[in-house]
Amino acid sequence: MKKILTLILFFISAFLNSEEISIYHTSDVHGMYFPRQAKWDKERSTQTIGGFAALASLIQKDKNPKIILDSGDMFQGTPEGNITKGMASINYMNAIGYDAALVGNHDYDFGEENLKNLIKKAKFPFLGANVYYQKDLKNVDYLKPWILKEVNGKKIAILGIAGEHTKTTTLPSNVKHLKFGNEATETEKYIKEIEKQNPDAIIILAHVGIDDSLSQKIVDVSTYTFENYSKHSTIAIARAAKKATAVLGGHNHTGLIYGWKDPITNTLICESYWGLTHTTKLTIDFDDKTKKIKNVKCELIPLWTNEIGEDENIKKIGEEISSQTAKLMDIEIGNAIEDINFESQTLDNPIGNLLTDVTRIKVNADIAFQNAGGVRNVINKGKIKLRDVYQVMPFENTIVKLKMKGKDIYELIKDNLKPNRTSMYISGIVVKYKVENDKVSNIIIEKDGKPIDIEKEYTIATNNYLVNGGSGGRAFNSAISKEDTMILVRDALIEWIKNQKEIKKPDTQRFIKIE
Repeated sequence: MKKILTLILFFISAFLNSEEISIYHTSDVHGMYFPRQAKWDKERSTQTIGGFAALASLIQKDKNPKIILDSGDMFQGTPEGNITKGMASINYMNAIGYDAALVGNHDYDFGEENLKNLIKKAKFPFLGANVYYQKDLKNVDYLKPWILKEVNGKKIAILGIAGEHTKTTTLPSNVKHLKFGNEATETEKYIKEIEKQNPDAIIILAHVGIDDSLSQKIVDVSTYTFENYSKHSTIAIARAAKKATAVLGGHNHTGLIYGWKDPITNTLICESYWGLTHTTKLTIDFDDKTKKIKNVKCELIPLWTNEIGEDENIKKIGEEISSQTAKLMDIEIGNAIEDINFESQTLDNPIGNLLTDVTRIKVNADIAFQNAGGVRNVINKGKIKLRDVYQVMPFENTIVKLKMKGKDIYELIKDNLKPNRTSMYISGIVVKYKVENDKVSNIIIEKDGKPIDIEKEYTIATNNYLVNGGSGGRAFNSAISKEDTMILVRDALIEWIKNQKEIKKPDTQRFIKIE
């Protein structure tokens, strides 16, 4: 009996001597402010998930002291986000009570001045320790490197590390005057500064992910080893920091169900998927006597509206935003007789091929290319509204017509083709390849059933993002001529759907692996 009583007293004592702080994290919301049907979930396809109203409802039910954070890419991706140029995101985040946000690459998509205007309206600081002016290498004046926030008597340091990739993953001309420092190097530099303040916990917001191969996936990585991690990953950041409590990543659109604890630093790495269908809850448990951290855990929480509910005040913000865009975005422009999505047995897919085909047809080119990262959503079977097209192509990219030799087309494919994925969708050609020793080899590019001539000039259609230095577009520098048509890729797609009236999946099998 004594042993049982002792155990009971031990657990009561442990509970009483424990203090928890909850940190809620979002990333890559991309203007997905509202709940939507989870059509990708076969078991719950008719149920609704996501949105700021559901997030607010979840947070309000938590009685612990709280911090709310975001790792960037807040608005680009929907009519509501684009038409308001991000102000809708700020209105939501102000109302919910965010404590800090990191700048993401797509937060520069409407230019630096627009970002500055959003920051002025925000009731919380924007972070970006590794963003500098090229001219003097001083920190930009609109982002804070880090902040120290006191919560329930605990000092929580929050460091913001932007992606070095930002120089090419937004429109390069928008950030050509800026320098984005290496994530790990800059982390190590600022951690030394932060540690002088003796914080009780250090949280790092990062706009990079744990592993590019996990993009668009929700996974339990608790048993993974990540031996060959990228120098531009959250693992590299954690190991540069050495003593961070947690790194909250983004950009890759990965959801880590329980996070990943780095065995070298003991830092917990978490990611919150994308589109505000989920949030990460990071719980830091402090010992009340020693004031030291006893335990850190994170959980990826799906925002099912029937389980969590929705905050009525936040819903009203959504109604106001919707009223500004609904009349335009709800116009029907055509019909899809089947789903046009990312599903495919090969590296290409129907929605990527559709956009690339439309680009080629619009300017009567021989061949067309579209960066995979620029295709953001699908077109579902049924009526197609303007809103659907905006979600597929939210960027203000224009069609550029070029002349290129066959040998430079080979270079473009080599730059973007990996054993298990392509960063470039194609139209007008078929690419055949082998994979040997986990590397792509023996690439053959065919047009009309015959290999292309390496010395022949071909007319190419692509977008201004790629031509002006965007990721994957290096080979376009070798073009013989370039002409920006100033036709938006999105407008070309709208016009094509209207003319066709009914659309279906284009062919796939444009990348063929030779065994």
